Amino acid sequence: MVGGGRAAEELGLGRGEFARAVQLGMVRAGPCATSGAARFARAELDRVRAVEGFPDALRERVRTVVAAGAAELLGISPGRFTRLARCGRVTPVGYRINRYRAVVWIYLASELLEFARREPGLMRGSAPPEDRELMEARADLRPRRWRGRHVGLLLRRTADPWERAAVLASVLPEEELERAVPDRAERILLTGLAPPPPYGHPQIPAAAAVAAGLLRADPPDELRWYRTSLEFALVGARDQSKTTGERGPT
Repeated sequence: MVGGGRAAEELGLGRGEFARAVQLGMVRAGPCATSGAARFARAELDRVRAVEGFPDALRERVRTVVAAGAAELLGISPGRFTRLARCGRVTPVGYRINRYRAVVWIYLASELLEFARREPGLMRGSAPPEDRELMEARADLRPRRWRGRHVGLLLRRTADPWERAAVLASVLPEEELERAVPDRAERILLTGLAPPPPYGHPQIPAAAAVAAGLLRADPPDELRWYRTSLEFALVGARDQSKTTGERGPT
C-alpha cells in the first residue's frame, strides 16, 4: 500500500488530477491508514496503468475546465454555456470559491465534448421551451445537479448500510435530519460517519461558509427525496444492527 502522493507520482498525475480520478472511481482507494489517510494498493495502480491509452487517456478523462474554458472548448458564447449549465444540461464535477466569495463551477472536459456531440441542436439557435421557462423563473440547477452527482459517487464507494445512510444524512439541514432521525444517538452516529468535504472545499472560514451551502439540499422536492432515501437506508442499517448486535458499520 502507498499513500496518495506516491500513488499520484507513480501514475504521472498532478495532485488535483489524482484527487479527481479517485473521486470519480477511476482509481480505487484501499483501506485507510491508522491516521485516516487514504492508501492505494500497488495492484490497483498496476490495473490503472494497464488501461489502454495510459497515461494520456486518464489525464484526458480527468481534465477540467471552468465556464469560460468550457465555452471556448464547445465553440459557443459564455452566455450560452451559462444558460445550459443553469438549466441542468451539464453537471459540474466540483467547485471552488474565488476571492470574491463567488462559486466557480468546474466541469469535466470529456463530458462537455460528449454532450456537444449528443446535443448539437443546443449548441446553436434558440433555447428550447423548457429552458426558457427555467430562465424566466431565474432557476439555477447547478447546485442540485452537483449534489446529486456527489452523493451518487459517495454511495458507490461503500456497501455498508450505516455509511450509506450517513452519506444521505450529510446533505440534509439539521432540522430536516432531526425530523428524519428522531433518535439522537442515531444522529450522533450518522454525523460521526459523515463523509469529509469534497476535494477543493475551502479552508478559509468566509469561503467555507459559502461552500457549506452547496452541501445541503434546498428545494422542497429535493429535501423530500433525500429524507425518504435516508429513511429507507436506515431500515437496512437498523436490520444490520439487529443481526450483528452492534450499531454502526461492520
